[in-house]
Amino acid sequence: METFEHGEHSNDDWHMGHAEAEEVLPDLAFYRTLIANVVFIGNKDTKDWVLIDCGIAHYSKRIIEAVEKRFGQDNPPRAILLTHGHFDHVGSAKKLAHHWEVPIYIHPLEMDYVTGKRDYPVGDATVGGGLFSLLSPFFPTDPVDLSKYVHPLPEDGTLPFLEDWRIVHTPGHTPGHVSLFRKQDRTLIAGDAFITVQQESSMAVFIQHQHVHGPPAYFTHNWDDAEKSVKALAALNPGVAITGHGLPMEGELLTTQLEELAKNFKELAVPKHKRNIH
Repeated sequence: METFEHGEHSNDDWHMGHAEAEEVLPDLAFYRTLIANVVFIGNKDTKDWVLIDCGIAHYSKRIIEAVEKRFGQDNPPRAILLTHGHFDHVGSAKKLAHHWEVPIYIHPLEMDYVTGKRDYPVGDATVGGGLFSLLSPFFPTDPVDLSKYVHPLPEDGTLPFLEDWRIVHTPGHTPGHVSLFRKQDRTLIAGDAFITVQQESSMAVFIQHQHVHGPPAYFTHNWDDAEKSVKALAALNPGVAITGHGLPMEGELLTTQLEELAKNFKELAVPKHKRNIH
């Protein structure tokens, strides 16, 4: 597998909307939509593939372009699966579902946030760490309405159209946040349960410095659940991980840093003034 590290790709690839997915495994690729990743599960020559997350708003055309470069024209996904309902993961979901005429799946605990019924809490600027934290109160938290397309994920952990993958409920960042895990090769799609860039810092996001971090602090409101979720994912001992923000990681570097985060979660991930709040 190709190892992704800062410096291997030009800034144009990551920051100027270069609409081409980067392959991580033969049946796994990702495309970065300004600040968040979308993931393609499926080999290039398959007609049986699934899109994970949809990036920010106004990125549907670029995502479609990346899809067509990887899978060819007139080859839509079987479905869209959302790890959670934050704006940077669902922004282009409605336009993509409409364009392809495909269903969207999300955990039942996220349904209210994507059917116009409930707002997420406003971003917390007090967590510190840089420009994104300061701007977070202005990030969209209004509920989107995907009612025409969205369905709850099965409660047994199975995934529609993805027999080899299983859902891992990883709450904390949001109540119904999920990750995806494939046991046979220990491949993990973690969403925002943990990430591989310090998302609070605009400079870290810009240079894509690789390091395992906790979930984006400004949008995480249940730190006890977030810690349990990181420990659960670390216990899976993933060999490869794609997260919602940052570049993919693999091997010993991933294992060591994820174990360290799980062991010292409060010190490494939880803002100091949040550590005694339950």
